[in-house]
Amino acid sequence: MTAGSRGDVAPFTGLGHGLVRAGHEVTLVTHGCFADLVAGSGVDFHALPVDPRAELDSERGRRLHRSVTGAGRIFRLAKLARSLAGRLTGDMIAAARSSDALLLSGSLGPLGHCVAEGLGLPSMGVHLQPLAPTREFTPPVAGVRSWGPAVNRAAGYGVNLAVERVFARTVRDLRGQFGLPPLGPVAARRARERGAWPVHHGFSPLVVPRPRDWRQGLDVGGYWWPYDGEDARLPPALSAFLDAGPAPVFVGLGSATVPDPGRLSGEIVRALRAAGLRGVIQRGWGGLHASGEDMFTVGEVPHSVPFPRMAAVVHHAGAGTTAAGLRAGVPAVPVPVQFDEGFWAARLVALGVAPGVLSPRGLRAERLAPALVRATTDPVFRRNARDLAERLRAEDGVTPVAETLARLGHPGRS
Repeated sequence: MTAGSRGDVAPFTGLGHGLVRAGHEVTLVTHGCFADLVAGSGVDFHALPVDPRAELDSERGRRLHRSVTGAGRIFRLAKLARSLAGRLTGDMIAAARSSDALLLSGSLGPLGHCVAEGLGLPSMGVHLQPLAPTREFTPPVAGVRSWGPAVNRAAGYGVNLAVERVFARTVRDLRGQFGLPPLGPVAARRARERGAWPVHHGFSPLVVPRPRDWRQGLDVGGYWWPYDGEDARLPPALSAFLDAGPAPVFVGLGSATVPDPGRLSGEIVRALRAAGLRGVIQRGWGGLHASGEDMFTVGEVPHSVPFPRMAAVVHHAGAGTTAAGLRAGVPAVPVPVQFDEGFWAARLVALGVAPGVLSPRGLRAERLAPALVRATTDPVFRRNARDLAERLRAEDGVTPVAETLARLGHPGRS
């Protein structure tokens, strides 16, 4: 069960496909607009009613992406999520009734755990970000610099409690519906911690080492690569563009929205041309676009197909896109827009696969072009990216999840 944007869903198609191959029956429970992502994977699908793109295009969604600070965006997102939580519960319960275990993303954890408890089902967390508090870094949504061990950990608890509070009203009503005793947000989280609720993380310990102060049951085993089909291939027009010249740079902001996509698109094109590079521009939810013989605008396409043929990737540093770039072994130029993206952008720089982090606010060609030149001409970034990609390919993030399912003890549906 997961909710959010495409990046919050796609990795679970790969996890689900791997669990199907291990002998499980798997259903992905998420927004109906993502049903096509499981086609051919062997994973069943149960739709949730909310369309995240439509919500972002609504007036309250536009207020979210007009927020100029990270704190403002987080506050508005929490308010939006709180208003939508109740609309998800009916379908979550319906899907859970035919399941033997629930695997819950970080975006639905408190709500899904209540459903599991109410129905007497075992559950585990399957998180795409390191959400548990730690002394080693600040919470991913809070920023990238360390505030010191004590404050880092305290901030982690604060963010966790804020997530619990997003679902507090809906969870309270659900507990009453199931006949469970009342349990506030703080007590609910403490109960999961005392029970060593298992959580697997869908990223590599090579990218984010498991914090040394995490409790037992919080595991980091490797990425869950999205299922892109056995014969995923490039659209013919994009394939022809790639064949017609040197490797271009891919530019995309995924599900991030920007106030003025026309201006930003123009700056991106100017930067690419100043750096002497061709470009593949992904529209994404922000509506980027470009024209000219040296530019190609593309819609949704599995990142695993075009990324290996790129000279570099300029992206918003969402967890999924960051993983795709690392898997492809190409340098990155991160332009984090919101939420946990600053955290992943900083990791790319620390890993030596990106020359630096650029802010999307007022991004100009004069700043982007030099970063593009460094990313595409300095052999260190390409070498580091290729070496890391080779090591990532040796990891198996699915087997640890399957082993935990076996310990939970159920016949094989999830």
